[in-house]
Amino acid sequence: MPKKLLLLPPLSACSAFRAPGARPAASPAMNAARTGYRVFSANSTAACTELAKRITERLGAELGKSVVYQETNGETRVEIKESVRGQDIFIIQTIPRDVNTAVMELLIMAYALKTACARNIIGVIPYFPYSKQSKMRKRGSIVCKLLASMLAKAGLTHIITMDLHQKEIQGFFSFPVDNLRASPFLLQYIQEEIPNYRNAVIVAKSPDAAKRAQSYAERLRLGLAVIHGEAQCTELDMDDGRHSPPMVKNATVHPGLELPLMMAKEKPPITVVGDVGGRIAIIVDDIIDDVESFVAAAEILKERGAYKIYVMATHGILSADAPRLIEESSIDEVVVTNTVPHEVQKLQCPKIKTVDISLILSEAIRRIHNGESMAYLFRNITVDD
Repeated sequence: MPKKLLLLPPLSACSAFRAPGARPAASPAMNAARTGYRVFSANSTAACTELAKRITERLGAELGKSVVYQETNGETRVEIKESVRGQDIFIIQTIPRDVNTAVMELLIMAYALKTACARNIIGVIPYFPYSKQSKMRKRGSIVCKLLASMLAKAGLTHIITMDLHQKEIQGFFSFPVDNLRASPFLLQYIQEEIPNYRNAVIVAKSPDAAKRAQSYAERLRLGLAVIHGEAQCTELDMDDGRHSPPMVKNATVHPGLELPLMMAKEKPPITVVGDVGGRIAIIVDDIIDDVESFVAAAEILKERGAYKIYVMATHGILSADAPRLIEESSIDEVVVTNTVPHEVQKLQCPKIKTVDISLILSEAIRRIHNGESMAYLFRNITVDD
């Protein structure tokens, strides 16, 4: 007698059956609804959490519960005080003067969240540290690439940053990097806060900054000026180990090898290419740290007839005696964004003004979490910004 085959119901029908007392299986829709996001601040100082608070206010969210502190022996400790399993986690880390402590806080928090089974860990680092060390110099190292590898190893899966010092830094990372721009906010400040800005000229304090200045000038329909021949070593002078190995007297040279002699570099006298007489001069750059070069540029522009001088930059690090030098200089106003905390410097120098960029950072967080395109945040943005 042939055996009867037992026909199983379809998989969809099987899902309707469950053992008595068993909980129903979660549907994909339920899983999607449960998957949320949290925003944490990796800073141990109150001054650095201000930007994180602004971003969470715009998102209508609360700052994640965590404790970041330094132990008596100087070690950094991070404790996550809530469940992050299966969630998108955004770590906001602004970089104070103690750069290395901030880097360790970020690395340890990312690793703690990875251990706690967060789904994605996105670092929001408005000013990326060590970005000036992105090229080889003599027997040095490309520290920025090392930091990128450390962040990936710690568990980061994505980074949101702003105005990288060199855009090629994005290639150091093994995961996506969104390099946002602050230029729309600075351009808006020029149009709304600088009286008679139509009589202004955009100034590059060195030929290296000419592309950024040209981009600003073209969008504002203003003239362009470039300061050429300033007495300082540029970052390109020592790139690629061109002076290594050092010169050795009586060195043995292969008989058939005769290299052409190179003329030594000599900078010409300082000149201003462009007319600034009777104009408002607006110097633009990405970072303002040591302000000596900006102060020297302002003096030259004053000599050439500029009657008001503004300096605009994305990242206002303003280290050492920068506030005092600005206050005593011919610069009328320094405008920077809040990518780096500088409230102390503002108290020392009333010429320093701040532009808030929390709006674009909060929108980037929202779009990444919802899987939306980031193209809207880059509309009308040029490569040279």
